[in-house]
Amino acid sequence: MAKSMHTAAWAKLLEQLVEMRLTRGLTQQDLAERIERTQSFISKIERGERRLDVLEFCEWMHALGHDPADVISLLAKEV
Repeated sequence: MAKSMHTAAWAKLLEQLVEMRLTRGLTQQDLAERIERTQSFISKIERGERRLDVLEFCEWMHALGHDPADVISLLAKEV
């Protein structure tokens, strides 16, 4: 089994993370400030260089105005 960071599902998640941020009109720096992280943290996740744990995912979703459970539900249907 391939590591999750090297699958089509992971690539889709990253694509959606970027799309959600851009839809809100936020830069990486804007999002970083909302979740009290660095811009490079956001960049590494969006480029697939770093994993996003479940708590970080929840912070990220709340910062973008999304319910993490709703996003997970949508992702589960695509996997």
